[in-house]
Amino acid sequence: MQPLIEIQNLSAGYDGRTVLRDVDLTVYDRDFLGIIGPNGGGKTTLIRCILGLLKPQSGTIAFHPQKDKQAPLAIGYLPQYASIDRKFPITVREVILSGLSSRKSLSARYTAEERERAARVIARMGLEGMEQKAIGALSGGQLQRALLGRAIVSDPEVVILDEPATYLDRRFEARLYELLAEINRDCAIILVSHDIGTVLQQVKSIACVNETLHYHPDTGITGEWLEQNFNCPIELLGHGNLPHRILKEHTS
Repeated sequence: MQPLIEIQNLSAGYDGRTVLRDVDLTVYDRDFLGIIGPNGGGKTTLIRCILGLLKPQSGTIAFHPQKDKQAPLAIGYLPQYASIDRKFPITVREVILSGLSSRKSLSARYTAEERERAARVIARMGLEGMEQKAIGALSGGQLQRALLGRAIVSDPEVVILDEPATYLDRRFEARLYELLAEINRDCAIILVSHDIGTVLQQVKSIACVNETLHYHPDTGITGEWLEQNFNCPIELLGHGNLPHRILKEHTS
């Protein structure tokens, strides 16, 4: 497998406080990596470093594009739902087209081919008939679908999804993971989630982030290991294709 992202000895944080320490991680072509960990453990900090939104305190992040070795690694990103300003005056079509904007100058118009590509993604996301709807008029699940469309419309080599199932209706949650399996045939996926049970069912490898990072090349993680590294007892309970987790009471 070809490495797309190589992280070595990464430490990062905010305001002089270290959130991540001595992290090593390699993301391979067509990998499906699940990133799990407790709240405040550093999952989002790691993603911000990969996206170039946060400068590490130390360590290196190297990118190895495969499609065009002279161009930057193409990364699609679906941010956390709570970070989206739903009052921003933009339509579903414009949201998805904006996933192509990094390839264009500010004054350039979208081509007919780009608009057709956006139309195909809109259909794939089940958003036909909503192209002209403002994002403020969408349900939470519809907005998540539009943002996923934005993340994949540029045909990236890596797609990063930060809590993608938040606010999705159950019907499309099942479709989401079908879509991700399809997308994974063409590119790597990094899935950040607190829903441990679902992650373990869907991904190929696991990184548990809790200040440091523990990497598992498969999803064979024991309940005892999870309890030790999450600092509280965790049980996993599966229901068909969409398992959920139950947290037992913390003991003092």
